[in-house]
Amino acid sequence: MDKVNKKKTFQEINEIIDTYCTDCFLKKHFRDEYGKSYAHSFCIKQCTVGQMIKKYGEKLS
Repeated sequence: MDKVNKKKTFQEINEIIDTYCTDCFLKKHFRDEYGKSYAHSFCIKQCTVGQMIKKYGEKLS
């Protein structure tokens, strides 16, 4: 992946995080109730937004 496409991909990931993850109620709830690791795991494995971010990350590899 060239430098321009990487930069665009990072911008798209940041946009998604700013739009959906910054004030996410579920993330906050799981972090408070079960801890940071559980909340992170939930976001990656079960949240549709997290799965979308993961796909963008795979493009970068």
